[in-house]
This record gives sequence, structure tokens and C-alpha cells, in this order.
Amino acid sequence: MSIEKVVGVGAGAAGFDPAFERGGTGDDSQLPTTDMVLNIGPQHPATHGVLRLRLTLDGERIAGCEPIVGYMHRGAEKLFEVRDYRQIIVLANRHDWLSAFANELGVVLAVERMMGLEVPVRAVWLRTLLAELNRVLNHLMFLGSYPLELGAITPVFYAFRERETIQGVLEELSGGRMHYMFNRVGGLKEDLPHGWLGRTADASAAVRKRLPDIENLILGNEIFRARTVGIGKLSPELVAQYGVSGPIARASGVDADLRRDEPYLAYGDLQDVLRVVTRPDGDCFARFWVLLEQVKVSLDLVDACIDKLASMPAGPVNVRLPKILKVPEGQTYAWTESPLGINGYYLVSRGDKTPWRLKLRSASFNNISALPALLPGTMIPDMIAILGSMFFVVGDIDK
Repeated sequence: MSIEKVVGVGAGAAGFDPAFERGGTGDDSQLPTTDMVLNIGPQHPATHGVLRLRLTLDGERIAGCEPIVGYMHRGAEKLFEVRDYRQIIVLANRHDWLSAFANELGVVLAVERMMGLEVPVRAVWLRTLLAELNRVLNHLMFLGSYPLELGAITPVFYAFRERETIQGVLEELSGGRMHYMFNRVGGLKEDLPHGWLGRTADASAAVRKRLPDIENLILGNEIFRARTVGIGKLSPELVAQYGVSGPIARASGVDADLRRDEPYLAYGDLQDVLRVVTRPDGDCFARFWVLLEQVKVSLDLVDACIDKLASMPAGPVNVRLPKILKVPEGQTYAWTESPLGINGYYLVSRGDKTPWRLKLRSASFNNISALPALLPGTMIPDMIAILGSMFFVVGDIDK
């Protein structure tokens, strides 16, 4: 007897064992069977949003995986082509809503490179500081939400406590909690409020002091370790083949970080502070551990930027530009080490006030692209642990 079922978990359907329904023992060794297709998503709590995974199952073991993306596609790259360079920033900071400042940064760096603009040194250091604060916010979200997906509820409350501490100083500076719109072509929107550096230093110290609460709560938990250690091993070869980057790649032993390897902003002057965190295991636990360690590194960089800015004399944080901004004809490629990995911005200009083409290379898309090679052979419950440890934002996949 041949049985073939297509089950849509995202739509609320539930699978069953045909042998048990007939009163059997569940031993399918006497039954010829065919593969079952299981749809995880597009609306499913395991998928971080409207991502759909089409799984081919052999019993409870995954035989194949096809990520189906595009449910949140908004045509951002085409919208870039009909917006001037100032308007693009408001669109660019939304595809990865957990890394808004980093998204803005890549766009303005590409435009400034094309125009040959030299940004004031005070703005360079302040951009570096804000980029690292944004990185801390991004990582804290995943540090809280990942254990939640594995059944641990408490860590998310600790993570959000630390996020609110950082959000407080960023909101004071920019007026925004998620979409800061603080970058401008040629610098930043405005200078710091009086006493802001001191309050940011206090926020950094508070987060650093309380971070061991999250670490002690999760890393030694035997259930968390059972669900993550040795699960979802991603080899350096797969990292290279699929262009995986950021903390996921470094958790597989790939020692690469644009902040060190191709310094931009003020990272060239912070090499003695910047520590590239790697781990050779390549499993879910390693990816979580690297993310946690990177928060500590970012806080070190935040403190170093605060010290530098505090010793720096007052000065401009932007460059005066014409009302209508036109970029010279040509092309350039700028890339940054965003919180989730490498973001690339390929800008082509024909001398107009809008780009002829602005192609975005997002980290999340490449990270998810490795799933068809990573998931086969694993069990369905492990799929939840693996998917959550790939640290992606659906809007960053679809754009």
C-alpha cells in the first residue's frame, strides 16, 4: 500500500502516522511508503515571519529542503531607482529592521565614495559608535528569541531588558527606536545632545555587567545544550559555496571580518580593540556562543569610541551639500560587516539625482541559501533549532 500526503503546517494542518491510524505499531518496515512533503510556513512560528520551507520527509527525517522566499518582496531595489539619494536612506534601513543603522550606512558610504566626499572625523567615529550599538541590539534580539524557539521563555526577558537600556540612548539621539534615519550623505543628521556620551557609557557598563545573567542562564542549561551541541553542523566548505558570512561563518571557523580585513569608518584605528570571535564546531551551539561573544566585543568598541569622542574637540558632523544632490557618472561597490553578515551595495550612476541601479547584497539571503545542503539527514525537531540559529530577518531575504 502506497501512502502520499502533503501536509501544510503553516495552514494549520496536522500530520499523522498511517500505521497508528490503522491500529498498527508504527513500524513501517512492512509497508512500502513514499516521501511526504511538509510545508513549514509561510505563517509558522518557527520561520521568523513569512518564510516557507518545503520539506521532503522520509519518516521524521528530512530528505530535502526547498526554501521558498518572496512573500515579503517589496521591490526595494526598483524603488531606489525613482528616489533621490536622500530618500533612499529611509527605504534602505527597513529591509533588515533589526540593523537599520547598518543598512543606512552602506548606502551613504557608496554615495560618498562616488562623490569623493570626505566625511568629518567626528562623524566617522560617531558612525562607528552607533554601528556597534546597533550590532548589540541586533544580537540581543536573537540571544533572547533563539532560546524561546527551543522552549526557554525566561531569557527573552533578560535580553529585552538590555535592549531597552541601549534603545534609550539611541532614541534620545535619533528620535527613533528602530528606523533611526540618522545617517546623511556626508555625515550625520546632527551632533550629540549634551551629556549623551556619559549616558551611553553608563548604558554600556550596565549591559556588560548584566550580560552574564543571560550567559549563565543558557549556556550551562542541559536542555539547551542537548538541542544545540552537534546539531546542524555547517562546514567551512559550505560557508564558502553559499557565501554565508557574519557570525554564522565565524562559528564554522571561518576567520573573516570586514572590520578587520578591509577596515572602513574608524575600525582601522581600533584593531587593538577589535577581536574576531571564531569557533570551529559549526553547530547551533557554536553560532549562539559566537553571537554572545560578539556582544562583548561590540561593547569594547563602544567604550573605545566613547573615549575617543570625549577627547575630541567640538566640530562638524556633516558636509554642506547642494539642495539637489547629483552623483557623478560611474559605478562603485561598497560592503560592510553588518550584524548578520556582509551587506554589499552596487551603485551605478548616470549623473542624475537618482541612481540608475542600486543592487543590494543582503546577508540573510545567503545564510538561508545554505539550508538545502544543511538540513537533509536531520530530524524535524532539529530543523527548528537549526533554522533559528541561522540568524536571519525575512525582510532582508526578500527586500
